[in-house]
Amino acid sequence: MAERGLEPSPAAVAALPPEVRAQLAELELELSEGDITQKGYEKKRSKLLSPYSPQTQETDSTGQKDRNQTPAPTPTQTSAPSKYHRTRSGGARDERYRSDIHTEAVQAALAKHKEQKMALPMPTKRRSTFVQSPADACTPPENVSAPPDVTATTSSSSSLRPVNIDLPPSGIVKGMHKGSNRSSLMDTADGVPVSSRVSTKIQQLLSTLKRPKRPPLKEFFVDDSEEIVEVPQPDPNQPKPEGRQMMPVKGEPLGVICNWPPALESALQRWGSTQAKCPCLTGLDMSGKPVYTLTYGKLWSRSLKLAYTLLNKLGTKNEPVLKPGDRVALVYPNNDPVMFMVAFYGCLLAEVIPVPIEVPLTRKDAGGQQIGFLLGSCGIALALTSEICLKGLPKTQNGEIVQFKGWPRLKWVVTDSKYLSKPPKDWQPHISPAGTEPAYIEYKTSKEGSVMGVTVSRLAMLSHCQALSQACNYSEGEAVVNVLDFKKDAGLWHGMFANVMNKMHTISVPYSVMKTCPLSWVQRVHAHKAKVALVKCRDLHWAMMAHRDQRDVSLSSLRMLIVTDGANPWSVSSCDAFLSLFQSHGLKPEAICPCATSAEAMTVAIRRPGVPGAPLPGRAILSMNGLSYGVIRVNTEDKNSALTVQDVGHVMPGGMMCIVKPDGPPQLCKTDEIGEICVSSRTGGMTYFGLAGVTKNTFEVIPVASSGSPVGDVPFIRSGLLGFVGPGSLVFVVGKMDGLLMVSGRRHNADDIVATGLAVESIKTVYRGRHTGLLAVPQTCQARPYLRTFPLSVPSARNPLPPDLRVAHVLTSFRIAVFSVSVFYDERIVVVAEQRPDASEEDSFQWMSRVLQAIDSIHQVGVYCLALVPANTLPKTPLGGIHISQTKQLFLEGSLHPCNILMCPHTCVTNLPKPRQKQPGVGPASVMVGNLVAGKRIAQAAGRDLGQIEENDLVRKHQFLAEILQWRAQATPDHVLFMLLNAKGTTVCTASCLQLHKRAERIASVLGDKGHLNAGDNVVLLYPPGIELIAAFYGCLYAGCVPVTVRPPHAQNLTATLPTVRMIVDVSKAACILTTQTLMRLLKSREAAAAVDVKTWPTIIDTDDLPRKRLPQLYKPPTPEMLAYLDFSVSTTGMLTGVKMSHSAVNALCRAIKLQCELYSSRQIAICLDPYCGLGFALWCLCSVYSGHQSVLIPPLELENNLFLWLATVNQYKIRDTFCSYSVMELCTKGLGNQVEVLKTRGINLSCIRTCVVVAEERPRITLQQSFSKLFKDIGLSPRAVSTTFGSRVNVAICLQGTSGPDPTTVYVDLKSLRHDRVRLVERGAPQSLLLSESGKILPGVKVVIVNPETKGPVGDSHLGEIWVNSPHTASGYYTIYDSETLQADHFNTRLSFGDAAQTLWARTGYLGFVRRTELTAATGERHDALYVVGALDETLELRGLRYHPIDIETSVSRVHRSIAECAVFTWTNLLVVVVELCGSEQEALDLVPLVTNVVLEEHYLIVGVVVVVDPGVIPINSRGEKQRMHLRDSFLADQLDPIYVAYNM
Repeated sequence: MAERGLEPSPAAVAALPPEVRAQLAELELELSEGDITQKGYEKKRSKLLSPYSPQTQETDSTGQKDRNQTPAPTPTQTSAPSKYHRTRSGGARDERYRSDIHTEAVQAALAKHKEQKMALPMPTKRRSTFVQSPADACTPPENVSAPPDVTATTSSSSSLRPVNIDLPPSGIVKGMHKGSNRSSLMDTADGVPVSSRVSTKIQQLLSTLKRPKRPPLKEFFVDDSEEIVEVPQPDPNQPKPEGRQMMPVKGEPLGVICNWPPALESALQRWGSTQAKCPCLTGLDMSGKPVYTLTYGKLWSRSLKLAYTLLNKLGTKNEPVLKPGDRVALVYPNNDPVMFMVAFYGCLLAEVIPVPIEVPLTRKDAGGQQIGFLLGSCGIALALTSEICLKGLPKTQNGEIVQFKGWPRLKWVVTDSKYLSKPPKDWQPHISPAGTEPAYIEYKTSKEGSVMGVTVSRLAMLSHCQALSQACNYSEGEAVVNVLDFKKDAGLWHGMFANVMNKMHTISVPYSVMKTCPLSWVQRVHAHKAKVALVKCRDLHWAMMAHRDQRDVSLSSLRMLIVTDGANPWSVSSCDAFLSLFQSHGLKPEAICPCATSAEAMTVAIRRPGVPGAPLPGRAILSMNGLSYGVIRVNTEDKNSALTVQDVGHVMPGGMMCIVKPDGPPQLCKTDEIGEICVSSRTGGMTYFGLAGVTKNTFEVIPVASSGSPVGDVPFIRSGLLGFVGPGSLVFVVGKMDGLLMVSGRRHNADDIVATGLAVESIKTVYRGRHTGLLAVPQTCQARPYLRTFPLSVPSARNPLPPDLRVAHVLTSFRIAVFSVSVFYDERIVVVAEQRPDASEEDSFQWMSRVLQAIDSIHQVGVYCLALVPANTLPKTPLGGIHISQTKQLFLEGSLHPCNILMCPHTCVTNLPKPRQKQPGVGPASVMVGNLVAGKRIAQAAGRDLGQIEENDLVRKHQFLAEILQWRAQATPDHVLFMLLNAKGTTVCTASCLQLHKRAERIASVLGDKGHLNAGDNVVLLYPPGIELIAAFYGCLYAGCVPVTVRPPHAQNLTATLPTVRMIVDVSKAACILTTQTLMRLLKSREAAAAVDVKTWPTIIDTDDLPRKRLPQLYKPPTPEMLAYLDFSVSTTGMLTGVKMSHSAVNALCRAIKLQCELYSSRQIAICLDPYCGLGFALWCLCSVYSGHQSVLIPPLELENNLFLWLATVNQYKIRDTFCSYSVMELCTKGLGNQVEVLKTRGINLSCIRTCVVVAEERPRITLQQSFSKLFKDIGLSPRAVSTTFGSRVNVAICLQGTSGPDPTTVYVDLKSLRHDRVRLVERGAPQSLLLSESGKILPGVKVVIVNPETKGPVGDSHLGEIWVNSPHTASGYYTIYDSETLQADHFNTRLSFGDAAQTLWARTGYLGFVRRTELTAATGERHDALYVVGALDETLELRGLRYHPIDIETSVSRVHRSIAECAVFTWTNLLVVVVELCGSEQEALDLVPLVTNVVLEEHYLIVGVVVVVDPGVIPINSRGEKQRMHLRDSFLADQLDPIYVAYNM
């Protein structure tokens, strides 16, 4: 392998002798075909290079080179092609698109990138996702310390999550000392396992992003002004046009010939009457043999019969179906030119307007709906077709033709002769001299996919025939071979019109015949001694590939080989190669005549047949960089970026041409400037049918000078072609308006980019569709002939194709589509290619990355998205090309279903604003950055004053909740406090005051007897939601122990849920665990031993069978400040946090809730919450004992078995106040969305609900609340009833709507300002607006102030800051293993830096929000101050110097595709990672990648680094319905998500 290290660079290869380069190319070919071993290849190669090795080493010292990156073979001389063609095999590579010039440029570009050694991360794909993926991309990680996998049982196909789990990452506990041993944490500082495969790929991605972007961003700082987009500044070195203003160029005068008829119909009448037996049109069968010849006599007689039938036999005499001027559709297949010609001329004779269209094959044909719109706008009610075609149309079960999507109802008329009526002898059609009345309508598909009808007048049709006859020098009796579509464009003009005008004989070779017999058109030229052939480059290629099948053909009769797509990227090399191969068969060089056409201007220019022996026209070598700026510059320096362009002849006879700027007013270009070609003559179209506005801008263009004054008064027609007029008035075409991609102010041609992609070694990757011979560029592409293309080869004598594979080899082509999409204020290039079924993931990815590099180097433009789709799945045009606009539509709506995708937003999105840098000091838009600006009200608010306690209030008598329960057991022993329901709605357990008291006494007694616990010991309560949990809680209070409620582990997911239980037990230093017998067995089971160390559990006591033993004395705490219970919870950031709640705080909390919700003994509330932490625990366990109301308890898990349970319970017990979580509300909204009628039939009525409160510690989810209210308003739910609460770790209940006071208010704020930590109120409907709702009313006794989190100074009204709270029920502090006094003081006992004379002690909630004074009146009679929560500080993402809230990005992502069930975002090393749950088919997974990238870029000005597509239920959600993003992040980095697909955006 040593020799490989001396591989020469492309420059060194170019310096080698031509014969050595040819031998190297042959050697590479043999290796790629498997004709030589790797060892043999290297041996022969080193032998070849050994004489030149010193030169090679000197030229290229960069080291080893990729084997796939072969040196480009040199262009061969056209005069001696035989050796070159013999030495290459058609089986190795489809050479029709090969260009040595272009390939050399691509290889040089790739070599440049190779030196940079860019390691791009391959996407990760689940093996089951696509059959085409042979490589198993999901390798398990090595043994590392990682978080428990929560996805083992939740990755089900159901969209309902089976378990809500509170899961902290390994060992993350709030308040843990920095120096402590964190053996359970991950191995790196970022919490990322060292050996994580995902982390390695992200590191690769980061290394690719270190390249400087192009162009460099300008330095500017966005603070108070609106966030703006970086406007690309013009390159000062860009070329500018320097020539004089061009003048319109006139064609030769249209000659006046005395025997030209006054109308085309007159020519048909003349030849049909006088030359009846002369052949007019010959059709071929499927084998390529002539099957029927239509004479001029037959054409005339049949057209007469059809005209008579249309006008007289379809309706009654008084009510004819058709009258002159009506439009009819002509629906004929491409292999039936005879029936079409009869129908077309029959319509002309009947003076009805034919509209030829393609035969619809299915209801969902690509572009079929748009064809239907054209038919509808033309008012077409009648379609002419043949009997065979009619039988082949799709039918319904009743035998009727199906109604095609978007089509009007049509009456189908069969035009076969046996169904036509012979006209009377005295009936003659009315043939008037040609005028401006419409003759026919030709359909045209625009760049956007809309179909328009170009109306052509009878005069234009005649004049065009005359111009073609003069330009092509047609004469009577000549034979013309037509391989084009005879229904439109050049195939119609030459093969159906000009032949009748000149009494010529057309031999029509349909596309279906070409697929089975590729040489058929050459054989027809030979057999009929044809003078003219109408072809496309595709047909030249097919003929070359099959020419060895029949060598005795002669093309000496051809005087014109008209190449109608003479402007596509490979026409020049196709023509040259065809000439070099068939010159020995008599083909004359001057016979090749490229032309340029468009539907609007018809034939724009055509090269006239040359004089034998005369020199061929010269070619222009242009700079591609200049072309991208619309300027003509001769390229003399970098041949890799040169474009060799040949002419398409002169202006048509009688015509006039000018070049105007493609954008803005039609200003004439300068002589060295590229513009749109405009033509003025009588031979063009008249209008777009029914589109007056577009017609004026296209068909009635008056060019203007640079001063703005019109140049003459002759109207021109825009052709849609880009080009210039060169020396000698030769016309050069360099592109099409439809293929123009405007990116950052530069023009790029879609065909150029396709050609570059094809020059990369794509044979192993890109599918070359069996059913197509066209490149995937728009079917109407007429583009330019130029030399950046691929010399053609044929199967060699050394390695010929077997007979059964020859046709298959011929009928293959690369299928690539290129288009642009508008993303973030600019056009972005998208490349879509079909992938071969046998291509491996690695081959595909390597090809994709090389294509990106090649396009970047050659065109200096970035590709935004490169997608590979399964073979043969892109929408097709009728003749097999790719339907570009349909492909683009599928891409934008997420229905393309790619099997590989590569997004490159980091490299091609260069107009992002500069990252914000925070400025010190007071900014003009800031109220506070350390000092409060004078004149602003401080943002603070307070709930009602708790006031004087009444004498008879039980709180005066009892300071502790245990005493209140004892008092109630004596005063109202039989009053039921709790009712527990099961999934059927049946009451399974109740607890009166006395029953609860006695049960608690027994548990307290067991704690002393069995647990031997002392006062102050911590006891973990491990119970399912129910009354047993409540009894155990009060039992602990009776015994003087401190209860810690913990969610029990899930029996089916112990490995994920049990470590959390273990962690809380350890952190709380619990001396005992109270639980049930079932859970006790589970804790000691073998399965549990696999997850945790079960031998070190503290004492476990089951409370199922308790002795009837009374406690001798109930414990009474010495002071109310003693600890009542510990509240442990896992935050959304993954922190396990325990807070201490004192007895006085419990009392104050219960009293505040009682006053706010007006809870009394006669009241009944329904609770559907998890009872383990926060306000949910307080409502479940504490409030009923304090207030005496009855609580109907509904465990949320029961709803998964019966979605009706909660609402049915509310209706059954006529509950006025109910509490739930967001997860419960979402479950009901999604699960009962289509069950409202069922609820009505069950008699469920929610009009009894006064307050439906969602308990949450987050920003209110307004969309979900509105959906819930709207969904159930039909069964009586009042929209005013639904509200939310707000609490945090330091204070579990800050806001709660309650029963009195104004309704919650809403405001719209500007998202862009919010990212800058500012609040700007906007109107509803404003762009980038966010709807925020008040989080309920502030509880009695609670004070709130908004503070700058960095300076700890108060901010003004309606300004963003951290919410600080002061209340009697604030927690005492964190409970952790290691005491951290600084953290404790900072979070629970902190003071404002200024502005507070009372030196109030505040607790920091960790949430951002603002207070706004409203016009509403509070219960106190003062103006109401509303508190709006924006989001948690710990959750915010700091990206590009701005602060983003994950929920905002997730909301945007969730609505981009119907199959996104849930979404979560997080960051890692400054990369934004988006995880989406896919609820649809796995083939939609890759559709989501560009949609997610687009929406985040458009709405949030952020580039997504990684997109992860996972199964439903993978994103972990805690009991409150909140996403645990940090746990998701750790699972992703530890490669535990089993993703469907992971895309790393470059």
